[in-house]
Amino acid sequence: MLLDRKRSAVLMIDLQTRLLPAISNTDELLNSNVWLAELANDMAIPTIISEHCVDKIGSTREEIITAAPQAKIVQKQSFSVYSAGVLIADNLQNASQIVISGIEAHICVLQTALDLRSQGYEVFVVADAVGSRRQRDLELGLSRMQSNGCNIVSREMIAFEWLGSANNPQFREIHKKFIR
Repeated sequence: MLLDRKRSAVLMIDLQTRLLPAISNTDELLNSNVWLAELANDMAIPTIISEHCVDKIGSTREEIITAAPQAKIVQKQSFSVYSAGVLIADNLQNASQIVISGIEAHICVLQTALDLRSQGYEVFVVADAVGSRRQRDLELGLSRMQSNGCNIVSREMIAFEWLGSANNPQFREIHKKFIR
């Protein structure tokens, strides 16, 4: 099962100012999410950014907002973005493949991914763009998602699958900006 850019949307979960500093490998995680947001923007992939309890955890980091200027920002209090009821067809633009990044892998990412799978979506969790406070929770979250039918992918897998071919008119530009 390969990603198809015409059927894809990106969901970035809870990359918020007060939560990110507590996450293991914060800088690497933030850089991977900025990379993913820019790639999705350059390739015109619909992007949704969720924010959990903004009054307590703060808003999405500015670097993410800047990298994804067309993104739809949704608010939630449920751990699962899906169960919060904000992933409506307009926000997803009828995508059937959801690429997920964000935090925490074993809580909000996990619950969202499993809810999306139960509703028939193809779920792709970006291993280098999800995190948790503790490494063991990250590992358990990824393992559980994978054992329940979610695809665990890397950033480069996404880029090359969305491109599909070196003949893609965007190949040189994307390769130069994101791969080299």
